[in-house]
Amino acid sequence: MTPAATPDSTVSSPAVCDRIASCYHGGAFFEAVGPGFDNLDRRHAVINADVLDAWFPPAPGVLATLRDHLDWVLRTSPPTQCEGLIQEISVARGVPEECVVPGAGSSDLLFRASLRWLKPGARVLLLDPTYGEYSHVFEHVIPCRVDRLLLRFDAEFAVDLGELAGRLRQGYDLCVLVNPNNPTGSHVPRVALQQVLRDISPRTRVWIDEAYLDYVAADESLERFAAESENVVVCKSMSKVYALSGVRAAYLCGPRHIIQDLRSITPPWVVGLPAQIAGVLALRDPDYYQTRYAETRELRSELAGQLAGLGLHVWPAMANFLLCRLPSGVESTASLISHCRERGLFLRDISLMTTQPVDGVFRVAVKDRGMNVAMVEILRTWLS
Repeated sequence: MTPAATPDSTVSSPAVCDRIASCYHGGAFFEAVGPGFDNLDRRHAVINADVLDAWFPPAPGVLATLRDHLDWVLRTSPPTQCEGLIQEISVARGVPEECVVPGAGSSDLLFRASLRWLKPGARVLLLDPTYGEYSHVFEHVIPCRVDRLLLRFDAEFAVDLGELAGRLRQGYDLCVLVNPNNPTGSHVPRVALQQVLRDISPRTRVWIDEAYLDYVAADESLERFAAESENVVVCKSMSKVYALSGVRAAYLCGPRHIIQDLRSITPPWVVGLPAQIAGVLALRDPDYYQTRYAETRELRSELAGQLAGLGLHVWPAMANFLLCRLPSGVESTASLISHCRERGLFLRDISLMTTQPVDGVFRVAVKDRGMNVAMVEILRTWLS
């Protein structure tokens, strides 16, 4: 991902190895399932813990509606501008409709906004480590001057807000904050982050990625703050917290002048009809998802204890994944990942998400209780 990082030696696909053309996001489990989708039943034999898809299904109403109307949904053109989805987001989040622009996943919004806002040589500030798509876009798609705010291992990857405030006074064109951060799982409380953002120049745009925020608490979102600001936007993927990764739905919330400009370059039918329907119905069932988030926190706590019992260092996390370090003197991450793949478990090497040396560190998604137990047993066999 970055010039100082080393490629993931466990990945064989030429498309993945071409780091300029694309960014690696995990998903190696499809090598076992079959990228041609000819043997989808193989999915039952793998644990796809290298990606952060929800372990639970979408809300019952989502599944029932799509199932009952599937033939019509697949052959019918969706609303051109996602009007119903935007209205539902507005009601659920308490923001004006004019402050919302939809996208076919967060990456669609990132590429669309970045190509609109930035020119080569623009100054961008990123966390390190953080979600790899950002360094890919700002180093390879748009060759920017990228600086990094290093998150230190010995400080539990906490963002130093004093350091962040100082860096933001240096005149960046864009700052990206993933909150909770991926792959660390650390979270900056809303009130503290708002205080920092109020004091920066309106010339610096701030992009806050809240893909995993609902696992923390819905009232921690900065969407309303962003809608009332001059320069802050919040990106909300509906993939991870609504169990809708496969249909690609997301939105950006921010001040009217920024959102309306992005709407002017948004193509018609940017979000497919299955995704629009699923998004609307998911937003209408907050109780179902709040129950699932609470269960995820319990599963995460259980898994963290089980992994620590194997001798792994497990960092505190607020999302649906955990960052772990192998015991001192144990073999490298590549050896671990290879062993696990042979047994149907796919983990994520985070070396492409940071410029810091991280051998022995890997990320694992929280799954249901049965899968978590199976993961722990596979790891136990390797460590023993």
